[in-house]
Amino acid sequence: MIFSIGLNILHAQDGLKFQDQFKIDISKASSPIKIDGLLDEETWKTAKETENFWRKWPNDIGLPRRQTYVKMSYDDNFLYIAFKAMDTNYYVAQTLKRDQGFLMSDAVAIAIDPVNQRTNGFLFSVTPYNVQSEDLISSGLASDEITFSWDNKWFSATSRHETYWIAEIAIPFKTLRFKEGKKRWGINFVRNDVKSNEFSTWTDMPTNFPFYDFGYSGSLNWDQAPPVPGTNISLIPYMTGSMSGNNEEGTKSVGKLNGGFDAKVALSTSLNLDLTVNPDFSQVEVDKQVTNLTRFDLFFPERRTFFLENDDLFSSYGIPPIRPFYSRTIGLDKNGNKIPIAGGARISGNLTKKFRVGLMNMQTVAKGDAAAQNYTALTFNQQVQSRSSIKGYFLNKQGIEDSKHKFNDPLDRYGRNGGLQYDFVSKSGKWNAWTGNHFSFKEGIKSPQYYINSGAGYFSKNWNAIVDFGKITDNYYTDMGFLQRINNYDALLDTTIRKGYNQVFNQVKHIFFPRTGSINQIRLGVENYMIYNLDGSFNESQHSLGLDLFFKNTSNLMIEAGYNPSNLLFYTSFTDKAPIPPGKYNPKTIEVTFNTDIRKKFSYIFSVAGGGFFNGSLFNYQVTANYRVQPWGNFGFNIQQANIKLPEQYGTSNLFLIAPRIEINFSNNLFWTTFLQYNNQRNNFNINSRIQWRYKPMSDLFLVYSDNYFTDPFMKNKNRAIVFKMNYWLNL
Repeated sequence: MIFSIGLNILHAQDGLKFQDQFKIDISKASSPIKIDGLLDEETWKTAKETENFWRKWPNDIGLPRRQTYVKMSYDDNFLYIAFKAMDTNYYVAQTLKRDQGFLMSDAVAIAIDPVNQRTNGFLFSVTPYNVQSEDLISSGLASDEITFSWDNKWFSATSRHETYWIAEIAIPFKTLRFKEGKKRWGINFVRNDVKSNEFSTWTDMPTNFPFYDFGYSGSLNWDQAPPVPGTNISLIPYMTGSMSGNNEEGTKSVGKLNGGFDAKVALSTSLNLDLTVNPDFSQVEVDKQVTNLTRFDLFFPERRTFFLENDDLFSSYGIPPIRPFYSRTIGLDKNGNKIPIAGGARISGNLTKKFRVGLMNMQTVAKGDAAAQNYTALTFNQQVQSRSSIKGYFLNKQGIEDSKHKFNDPLDRYGRNGGLQYDFVSKSGKWNAWTGNHFSFKEGIKSPQYYINSGAGYFSKNWNAIVDFGKITDNYYTDMGFLQRINNYDALLDTTIRKGYNQVFNQVKHIFFPRTGSINQIRLGVENYMIYNLDGSFNESQHSLGLDLFFKNTSNLMIEAGYNPSNLLFYTSFTDKAPIPPGKYNPKTIEVTFNTDIRKKFSYIFSVAGGGFFNGSLFNYQVTANYRVQPWGNFGFNIQQANIKLPEQYGTSNLFLIAPRIEINFSNNLFWTTFLQYNNQRNNFNINSRIQWRYKPMSDLFLVYSDNYFTDPFMKNKNRAIVFKMNYWLNL
């Protein structure tokens, strides 16, 4: 224990001086650079090279098994990066599909913080087979929230050799957002060597922080201020043709032609304007269905590119599962049905070195019973101290009445939210704290309703701890947000009751690093989530004790024991028989999950859980298997079954989710993905097949077939559609 504490102090001290200790100088290219993965230009022969990378995972002690070296240069239009990764002539390559190659494949990446405020930036990665992935990174982002959904134009090429591989990258200055005249940027380089089960980074980053944490970035020192891009406008027009029919609603198949465009306009080197007119998101992959064993809605990430740049400015308020802003509400009516978006505009980025702003306005059109809506979001983020921030927002969803759409319920006329939040991050990143006050305003509700929360966290190499307190009043609404548990459905009265609550969350985790044996890490943790009614009486809680074992062959084992007492307030139905009554329940559960070696061509995840479920029992298992034909094919299968058994008068329920998936990559630019989803909980069987051809950088042709059937009666068609979409990325 004394040694581990001393090591953490050393890391914290190093974290304060990282940009003095880890620095790379960049000079303008002395000769033209061709992106071919060969590095035979004169510029690369004279460019300065980084020193050794440091091991990041499974621990931060010493150097990785295989080293990586990086050089950089630039010209008037591009930032160039050259990686040389020492390796064997065999690589773990999960796929050739864009945006899916980094976390589970051999890969290298660059994390860039052009503003150098240690809070947000860009991530670009490439595998030995030249599979590109990119994302936007913001402070407070968890590793499992990296979706690689953000897209932009950049270029790369790779070459593979007997003892190493090379990645050559060119990032247009127009793709980056940086402050004019700034000669020092934050930067880090990352290597994922799956064969060795090692992550390594250029800076000596503590293992308890995510690999993209800009608090531990080095410095990129320019010989002169990077060139300011000229006119920086990207126009992305699209056209679609579709044939669709809806048997559920009794409509016949009809054909439709459509068109629109997106545009990106650089208002300055660090401030961007996004525009969209009649946007179409048919090419976005549908959500993976899951079995929901809770009484509340589930949260799904945003996948639509228009909403993603600088998304943290809008979506980082509150804590999961309470988010005042949730962009997926835009384009949906209150029942979750899609409604067309006429257009919108979005400004985001830095006004000054430490002051970021976001302004968005979106307009939907009336469809059926759903009236047109206007959505406005205004937000700011002022950096204070070294890595902390004060931020605030105002949101307005405004219904638009016309002759066919009148709001009988005054609550539907508008929904307004505002709030302030302070997020503290220590210089080392080990200490975090936050506090926020959030308000909602609705017609007919006299006093503002509110959500308040405060919390703190400590993250060291051997200890992680979080505590959070929150309070939500009965009539706190989030028309543009996500609020998971305030709506309670009473199955006996067939009505929904809004009920505010107080919540307390805490988690403590201790991490061990065995020096010998087959285990890399051992994590032992306890977690408590407690809900109290506003009068202080007990509602429900979830308590768990978990053990996670991470093995050197990339497999891991997780065991969790849970105790979930509740004082159920309303009649709740989980079967087609009588709902279970309000009252006190004290179920206990245990869950075991095993992940096999992801380096194998065949890998799987097996999870089994069982125990009490209110006044009955639950047995649940899930198997996710995948066979990889490297690197062009993935053949996956997911099956989940949940069996709920309640006392006889309350019935039983047997829920099935079966989801095969086939992914074939004909090249780095041509992909075919097909998946089926049978979900009897949603009474839906879905077929989705998509062909994507990237005929030019960021320009695509899509052909998407979608078909939905009832599971009861089985294979009765609900709706089907076939869509052709073409877009073209044009730089002006």
